[in-house]
Amino acid sequence: MELPREQFPFSQWQKAQTIIKVERERKLRHKIERETCYYISDLSESATQFAQRIRHYWGVENCVHYVRDVTFGEDSSRTRTGVLPNLWAITRNLAINLYREAGFTNIVKCQLS
Repeated sequence: MELPREQFPFSQWQKAQTIIKVERERKLRHKIERETCYYISDLSESATQFAQRIRHYWGVENCVHYVRDVTFGEDSSRTRTGVLPNLWAITRNLAINLYREAGFTNIVKCQLS
């Protein structure tokens, strides 16, 4: 939806052009979950273009960050100082890329086999 200037009082978003409302629905274990998210953008694009941007963002989140956080336990790592956090991040990314290059789409199943 286009943003009417007079109705948008938030000074920290002076360049805002568009507010995007995304309604999601997914079925998880026989239960339907619904979620509404709002995005603020300084771009003025079509709904299709915004949808592509948002899907791309979540594609990266699901393919990289989720794998790093859940499969490799990055969030539970106690390593927080010095160079080790960066070295472990590089190692995790390398492992993900090697699995992907080898054609694996499910890293958990690959690790368990």
